[in-house]
This record gives sequence, C-alpha cells and structure tokens, in this order.
Amino acid sequence: METDTSGGFGSPDCRYTCHQQCHSLVQLDCRRPDPGQLSPEGTIVLPCSQNVTKAVEEKPEPPTVEEIKEKIEKYNAKVTNCLLMKLSDDGTYTGFIKVHLKLRRPVTVPAGIRPQSIYDALKEVNLADTTDRRTSFYLPLDAIKQLHISSTTTVSEVIQGLLKKFMVVDNPQKFALFKEMRKDGQVLLQKLPLTEFPLYLRLLAGPDTDVLSFVLKENETGEVEWDAFSIPELQNFLMILDKEEKDKIQQVKRKYEKFKQRLQQSLKEAGDKPG
Repeated sequence: METDTSGGFGSPDCRYTCHQQCHSLVQLDCRRPDPGQLSPEGTIVLPCSQNVTKAVEEKPEPPTVEEIKEKIEKYNAKVTNCLLMKLSDDGTYTGFIKVHLKLRRPVTVPAGIRPQSIYDALKEVNLADTTDRRTSFYLPLDAIKQLHISSTTTVSEVIQGLLKKFMVVDNPQKFALFKEMRKDGQVLLQKLPLTEFPLYLRLLAGPDTDVLSFVLKENETGEVEWDAFSIPELQNFLMILDKEEKDKIQQVKRKYEKFKQRLQQSLKEAGDKPG
C-alpha cells in the first residue's frame, strides 16, 4: 500500500483509495488494470466512520437468587396488605398482581352457566365446555381482578387465566395486557409482549400500584386477528358501532341546538335595547 496525496491509502494495482482509519480493515485482491480502462471514479475517497465495527449489544444477565432474595425482602417491607412475595428453593417466587379490566366491547360467554365455584376451580372444571350456547355482555367497566401467579407466568398465561376466570370464550388474541405508569402527571400505557413476566415487573416497581399497574384491553395495535371472530360477533360489533355513531350525532345536534338558542337569545336581548 502507498500513501495517496488525498490523505488516504491507495493500492498501486487497482488504484483503490481509502481513508487512513480504514487501512487496517481493508483486504484487497486485485490486479493492475489496463491504463486505458481507468476512470476518474476509480480514485474517489469514500467517507469512513471511525467506528467501523459495532460492538454486539450484550443482554443483561438474569438476576441471581441472592439478588432476587434481596429484592423480595425490600418489596415485602413495603407491603401493607399481607400480599407478600415468597421465594422458593429453586429461585422461583410467587406473588400477587392486580389487573384492571378496561374492555369497551362485549365479550362472549356460555349462555345459562352459573358462576364458577371454588369446587370447580380446584377441580379445574371448564364450565364453558358444558354447553354450545353463547351470549355476549359487557364486563363491569374498570373491574379489578387479583391473580396469584409465579415468576415464570407469562403475559400470555395471565390473559388466558383472566378469560378463564370470567368464563370468556373469545380468542385470547383479541386481548392485550398493558402496563400503566404515571410520570409527571401523565398516564403512560405500554403493551407488554406475550413472553414478558408480569410478576418480575411488579417486583422491580414495588407494591405501589400508582407506580405500576396492569390493564387488560382490546388488542387495538393493528395485530387483531379478525379471522378469530365469529360472524355473530362481527355483526354485534357493527351494531355497537352504529349505536355509538347515532349517539354521537345526537350529542352534536344537542350541542349546536343549545348554542343556537343562546345566540338567538343574545340577538333578541340586543334588539330590545334602545339604540
């Protein structure tokens, strides 16, 4: 290699030119070209970054059992409702999370089925399988469900567990679990991946639900599997949307009707005043 007058290094065989910083990173296997075939573009010096090779980002190491034990002790010291976390010998741990149900659409449940009893829960009886009849209804707005889960329980399993407790037979892909955080007076919502572990997030945030809470909502991020809905469900959605549209139209009409009345009243009062 020889030094080129442009400040880079050039090859005497192919007239390749590069920056000095890139010299040690370039390997050439070229032959001297015919002088008649050279072009001015053959000596262009391309910009070269100082950081040619990027370091591979290393994933953080999972916490050790001692670190988990220390975090659990700090967590339990802040608990005021006896809902403590418990560490097992194998390094896993169990605890409680609360999930707010903020569903705006009706859910599908078995028709004519009584609520699940403690006996059914212990025996893992799925009452939804005992009938083919289905009906739809709205879950109570902002209902809260408390779950006892393990550190190995994923978001996907939490969603399925919630649907089972309410005997909802809709496809779990219709729903998503979000973490809700409050920062600088604002409420921030972030959708959790299905492989995330909610109890670990609870452990890191502490027991204060004002710092972190979990919310179950409809999956509205463009990933809804519409094929998972049945025809009656889709028709039900259309009916709900049609009703919401009519209600919105009536609200707008009432708003401007009141505005019209106030405007007419103001004009009348202005006309009655001596001019």
